[in-house]
Amino acid sequence: MTGRHAAALLAAFLATQAAAQDLSIGLGRSVTSIDPHFHNTGPNNSVAAHVFDRLVHQDAKQRLVPSLALSWRAVDDLTWEFRLRPGVSFHDGSPFGADDVVASFARAPTVAGSPSSFALYTRAIAAVERVDELTVRMRTREPHPLLPSDASAISIVSRRFAGAPSAAFDSREAALGTGPYRVVSWTRDERLVLARNDAWWGGPTPWARVDKRILPGDASRVAALLAGDVQAIEVVPTADIRRLEADPRIQLSREVSNRLLFLNLDQARETTPFATDREGRPLAANPFRDARVRRALSKAINRQAIAERLQEGLAIPAGGVIPDGFFGSDPQLSAEPYDPEGARRLLAEAGYPAAFSLVLHGPNDHYPNDDKVVAGIAQMFARVGVATRVEVMPWSVYAARSSRGEFSATFFGWGAATGEASSPLRSLVATVDPARGLGASNRGRYSNAEFDAALALALRTIDDARREDLLRRATRIAIADTAIVPLYYQVNVWALRRGLSYEGRADDQTLAWGMRPSP
Repeated sequence: MTGRHAAALLAAFLATQAAAQDLSIGLGRSVTSIDPHFHNTGPNNSVAAHVFDRLVHQDAKQRLVPSLALSWRAVDDLTWEFRLRPGVSFHDGSPFGADDVVASFARAPTVAGSPSSFALYTRAIAAVERVDELTVRMRTREPHPLLPSDASAISIVSRRFAGAPSAAFDSREAALGTGPYRVVSWTRDERLVLARNDAWWGGPTPWARVDKRILPGDASRVAALLAGDVQAIEVVPTADIRRLEADPRIQLSREVSNRLLFLNLDQARETTPFATDREGRPLAANPFRDARVRRALSKAINRQAIAERLQEGLAIPAGGVIPDGFFGSDPQLSAEPYDPEGARRLLAEAGYPAAFSLVLHGPNDHYPNDDKVVAGIAQMFARVGVATRVEVMPWSVYAARSSRGEFSATFFGWGAATGEASSPLRSLVATVDPARGLGASNRGRYSNAEFDAALALALRTIDDARREDLLRRATRIAIADTAIVPLYYQVNVWALRRGLSYEGRADDQTLAWGMRPSP
């Protein structure tokens, strides 16, 4: 063998080894910011989990496991103590310690312009105190047994960037965490490139480089997988499941999600902009302020048809706010039966015998089949006399406009970041109270004093069994009043090239280090 031949073989071998350490993933949803405290959405939180650690981590079933905190305990009814992991460094080599935790918990609820704030996870905290370099104590205003769960939603940033604007994170200047990957580049709506942090306290991950490509189009995402341009995709289109299952090059991973898909109805304003009479004239009063109208629209929806036909069986009709098996789920709550006659009767009782016209808004690139679901619901509304027009748009536009309250009826999803019922109840249903971090994503501006009192009691109840009963009671109040219109729970599906495996996650996050080479 000549020296030139040997060198060529060595170069080819090294190139193969390098490629084996690279992972490319096709994402189905856009990332709106690298700032881990800016916008509380699944895609953003998934990216943040690569770059930043939390005090407490969640496994694939959302059970709490140590992360930057090695342990935690309740010192008394109002005090929690977290013992921190020693020897941890940020990506720039600076040491991690208690001051970074204090700074992060102060920053998370106060980020300017946040469309969906993380304040709901910090509202119970009266103070975060440094005991020593590796010990932090959090004092709550009242007993708050969910504090470790809440802590699992707050990313820890360097205290140097506690006052940094979101733009500093998006430019990578402040995007220095302690996580398994560091940001190499980010091009909005196109791709995010990550490089392995070899100094990560959790040990080396399988991939030296991770290329996350934003591919919101279902066809383009599947095509990229089949062509080998990416090795894995999330949000697998339901229409392609059978084809991918039959392809020997591909394997699938499934997991029931805690994500609830639902409708928000504007309940705050005296009049609402996108509900009119049949001639397009503004209605004198906002129909959604009448619980009978909200219930009528819920009855008009055939959830089973949505789950079986539009979602190809990859959805579970919802009657509550979190699926069976999660803490606080209520087995007594079942999906509202499809009852168009009952819907018409309620509309007539509410003073709308000829119903009205409505524009239903939603995204067209964020949830599986989101545009089809919105169109299907519009047809169901039309059958009970509510002439409904659909307007869908890219998530980046939709999220911003809906957060400004521009719409009357909207289609959204919510994943329970803490893995239990208080997450959607606090964010989607509680009366909006920025000071307490409640109602951060309550886009319908629903408000019910009885519900708020029931939720508050649940959140300060230490006993797990009693707290679960109280969460169920609060949920029943909200559902009976149609605070939101629950539709279905999502079933998550990932598709991977043979040679890769992934344990599906209930929080629907796509984590690069969870993908492993397999035979």
